Amino acid sequence: MTPGELLIAPFDEFGFMRRALMACMALGLGAGPIGVLLLLRRMSLVGDALSHAVLPGAALGFLVAGLSYPAMGLGGLLAGLIVALLSGQVSRSTILMEDAAFATFYLTSLASGVLIVSSQGSNVDLLHVLFGTILAIDPPALLLVGSIASLSCLTLAWLWRPVVTECFDAAFLRQVDGRGRGYHFLFLVLVVLNLVSGFQTLGTLMAVGMMMIPAAVARLWTRNLAFMISLAVLVAWISGYAGLLISYHGQLASGPSIVLTSSLLFVLSLLIGPEGWIRRCFSPPHLAG
Repeated sequence: MTPGELLIAPFDEFGFMRRALMACMALGLGAGPIGVLLLLRRMSLVGDALSHAVLPGAALGFLVAGLSYPAMGLGGLLAGLIVALLSGQVSRSTILMEDAAFATFYLTSLASGVLIVSSQGSNVDLLHVLFGTILAIDPPALLLVGSIASLSCLTLAWLWRPVVTECFDAAFLRQVDGRGRGYHFLFLVLVVLNLVSGFQTLGTLMAVGMMMIPAAVARLWTRNLAFMISLAVLVAWISGYAGLLISYHGQLASGPSIVLTSSLLFVLSLLIGPEGWIRRCFSPPHLAG
């Protein structure tokens, strides 16, 4: 088999590989920009917390409808939004910061979700929920992932200016507009939606991987926001394609292969990127900045 056939044959021969690749493309398109904005807001760990917070809702959806991605996705969406709202309310009404509130709620959600699935299903069901089954994604789940990506892109285009302004000067946005908290909540809704989309493919434990790692890679190459977002999407696409190929030819788990491929690109960018380690350590001070 020629190198070209090795790169194309799995997607040409098997429908499940094509569906998995399309899911990765849609996930990268929706989650890439969200990841960049989370990174610029210094909210990367909040994204991780919310990815775990969807678990109890997904577990309840599993109890009601089995391994039905729409039902589990709807449950995960509701659970994630509840945690986001509660965390924001706690941070405003107590001395706790928002990150501490998110950490507490996400650990509670994670433990509750694992308990629900493990008590009502098998270990295989628990693994499916935690780590995803991207190769088993069906047309309805693929349609859901694509719809979330489309909605996310359209909403960001509509709210682009206030969302970006809030990244750099939230106080200024509140003064000139007065709807800063509303924009912040809408942005958290987009975060949860894309984590639900990632949950459909990579499971709750790694859903944030396709959101934050490509964003970190892009940040190591540029400071231009538009280029950063485009590069994050491209990195997510490359990670999805290469990860699926590695998992197919190496007979490895697909979800971890995709995330680890993205992590490899991060390590390379950390070493050789314009904003990476070598440039920072060995360039003259007036050039390294």
